[in-house]
Amino acid sequence: MPDTKRKQKPEVSLIGTGRLGTTLALALRAKGYSIRSLVSRRAQSARKTATLVGEGVQVLSAKELGSLLPSGVFLITVPDDQIASVVAELTHLRFGQKTRATALHTSGALSAQVLDPLRKRRWHTGSIHPLVSISGAEQQSALSGAFWSVEGDKVALLLGKTIVRDLGGKSFSIRSEDKPLYHAAAVMASGNVVALFDVAMEMLAQCGLPRKTARSILLPLIASTVRNLESKDPAQALTGTFSRGDVETVKRHLEALDRSKLADALELYRLLGQRSLKLRKNHPQIRQILKSV
Repeated sequence: MPDTKRKQKPEVSLIGTGRLGTTLALALRAKGYSIRSLVSRRAQSARKTATLVGEGVQVLSAKELGSLLPSGVFLITVPDDQIASVVAELTHLRFGQKTRATALHTSGALSAQVLDPLRKRRWHTGSIHPLVSISGAEQQSALSGAFWSVEGDKVALLLGKTIVRDLGGKSFSIRSEDKPLYHAAAVMASGNVVALFDVAMEMLAQCGLPRKTARSILLPLIASTVRNLESKDPAQALTGTFSRGDVETVKRHLEALDRSKLADALELYRLLGQRSLKLRKNHPQIRQILKSV
């Protein structure tokens, strides 16, 4: 017999149809959620997402937020510095709903406190942030298995965890005041890794390799490092020059970087080398060399 006690999934409206917003809209729709409205700074962007989601979706520009239809959940997926203005607009909405709406933003650095103007108007408020790199709406599958930071009031927390579970993810919670530090850690492990990869490609370009070739050469190396980290602590996963304590090799590296006038690469090599030595807690001679650069 069908489970008549099973709760119907709430209608969802998304404010912000960038990469994450569009990905979430498609992923939620695939999991049986009804997408009620899509809002973007430019209506054209929202319409583009609507064509992917399906028919019957309200499409609005940011200037038309006052015409937003009632929904059970409002996902705010705009950049961090736009959240406050979106919240200010939402406070003017009067839906006359018997049940309180829930607003969830997807910022990693901001807590639910940025939604306080809505909370004071009896909205439930919280945040859900996926620890995954989304570079395009076609990456819905990346949400499956991803970890999400979830926080907010009791109702928002429960709803956020339900959404994450429905999307095949796993949720965890931290103190609201720790969100900036948590997000900085995510940037360090993702965005900064991309920047570091670009530096490595620049170094290989100095060796005469095309960027496309450099990319192909470096990707398997990164993949092997990730595999090491999947089964080992960073101290045990560390390999190469600093792990072995190759003093003369470090000197050669520093000389080559200085000669090539790669200032960014030289500074990163020095700083990250010191961190590598901290993992091993040895090789004082190399540590002194790096400090003297």
